[in-house]
Amino acid sequence: MDRTAQLITPSAARSIAYDPPSSSHSLHVRAARVLDDNWTGVSTVPSRSLYPHQWSWDSAFIAIGLRHLSPLRAQTELESLLAAQWGDGRVPHIVFNPSVPLDAYFPSPDFWRSSTAGRTAGAPRTVQTSGIVQPPVHALAVWLVHRADPGLSRARGFLARMYPRLAAWHRYLLHRRDLGGGGLASVVHPWEQGMDNSPAWDLPLSRVTPAPARSFRRADLDHGAAEDRPTDLDYGRYVRLATDYRDAGYADGGGEFAVEDPAFNALLIASEHALARIADELGAPGTARHARAERLTAALVDRLWDPASGMFLCRDLRGSAQDRGGALLPERGVSGLLPLLLPGLPRDIVTAVVRTASGPHFGLGTTTRLLPSYDLLGEAFDPHRYWRGPAWFNTAWLLERGLRTHGEHRRADALRESALELAETTDFAEYVDPYTGEACGATGFSWTAALALDLLHSDTTVTADMGLKGGNRR
Repeated sequence: MDRTAQLITPSAARSIAYDPPSSSHSLHVRAARVLDDNWTGVSTVPSRSLYPHQWSWDSAFIAIGLRHLSPLRAQTELESLLAAQWGDGRVPHIVFNPSVPLDAYFPSPDFWRSSTAGRTAGAPRTVQTSGIVQPPVHALAVWLVHRADPGLSRARGFLARMYPRLAAWHRYLLHRRDLGGGGLASVVHPWEQGMDNSPAWDLPLSRVTPAPARSFRRADLDHGAAEDRPTDLDYGRYVRLATDYRDAGYADGGGEFAVEDPAFNALLIASEHALARIADELGAPGTARHARAERLTAALVDRLWDPASGMFLCRDLRGSAQDRGGALLPERGVSGLLPLLLPGLPRDIVTAVVRTASGPHFGLGTTTRLLPSYDLLGEAFDPHRYWRGPAWFNTAWLLERGLRTHGEHRRADALRESALELAETTDFAEYVDPYTGEACGATGFSWTAALALDLLHSDTTVTADMGLKGGNRR
C-alpha cells in the first residue's frame, strides 16, 4: 500500500470523519495525493517549487482539509506552526525549513534575522521565521480539527496544548496591533493580510520609498511569469517595509504602512468564537470570548462598513482623515465580502454584501466562474495578476461558509460546485482566471487540494461546526 493509500484508508480503530470513495481517479484521492506529495514530515508546503517552507494561514487551511484524511496529521500541522510562536504572541507568517537552500525563496531567513532582530519580541532561538504575521485562521482550524476526532484530540491533549498559544496570539493582535484605537487589529505589511498584491494597497504603498532593485533578488520570477506577479516597483516597496520593520526590532506602531482590513479582522472574530468553544470544551467559560467577538463585530461594522459600496473597505491609518483614525480606501476587494462569515452581522448588511457579491463588481453566480479577488469594474483589474483579479480557492471557501451561515444555500451550493469543478480541472491550481477558469500560478497547490476535500465533506451545519455563535442582529 503506497503512502497516499495509507492516508485515505479509514482506521479500523476509530471513525474517521469522511469515508472516501473507492475510485483511484476520484477528486478525493487526487487531492490526498497533492497533500501527501507536499508533506515534509511535520508540515505541508504550499508548493514544492514556489513556496518551499511552512506558511501560517496556508497551514491552517491545509489542516482543515487534512482532518478528513488524518486528524493526527492535521493536529501535527498546527502544532508545528505554533511551536514557532514568538514570546510576544505573534505567529510568524513563515517557518523556514533549514534544509532548503537560501536562494530558493526570498525573503530568506538571512533577510528576516528573526533570532537576532526579533530577540526583544521573543523570537525563538532554535528555528528561523519571518517577523510578520498572516490572518488568524488558527483557532478556527484547531476547533475544526478537534471536531474531526474528539477522542484522539482529548487523548493527545491537543486543545489543552493549543489553547494558551492561541490565547496569546489573539492577545497580541488585540493589544499590540490595535494601532487605530478602535478595537480592530491592523496589518503593517501587505503580506500580512495574505492578499499581497491587492489594489487596495496601492495608495498606502505609494508613500513608501522602494528598496533599490539591486538590493534583492526575486526568486518568485523563477517559477512564474513576470506579468502575473507583483511589479518590481511594488516588490521594492514590500522589501522596504519589511526591512524597516526588522531594523526596528519588529516593534509595532512606527511604520509607514498600517491598515485595518475587513477579512483579517473577520477571521480574528471567527477564531475568537472558536476559541470560546475550545474554552468550553476544556471546562472553562467561553462567554467572555463570545462577547468579545460580538464587540469586535460591532467595531468592524462601525469602522469598515461602507453603505455606498455595499461592502466593507480597508481603513488606511496613515491616511489623511485623522479625525477617525484614517481614511477608508475606495478599492473593492474580495476582503470586503468575507465578513459574511460572521453570524452576528446585521441583516441589512448581510443582504447588501450578498447583493454586492452577486452584482457586476464580482459577478458571483452570473459572469464569473469563481469569485474574483478584485472588482471586475476596477481600473486595476487584471484576471491573471496576483491578487489583482484572479479567483482563489481559500476566499471561495470562506464565502461559501458565510453564505451558508446566513441561509443562502442556493448560492453556497453553486459556489461549492464551481470550486470543486475548477479544483479538479486545473489540477488544484493556486488561483484561476475568474471568467474562464484557466489555471494560474502553481499547480498541485496544497490549500486548493485541502479545501476541495473540505467542500466535498461540507454540509449545512456550518454555524455549529465552525464554533460560531449567534444570529443576525436586526
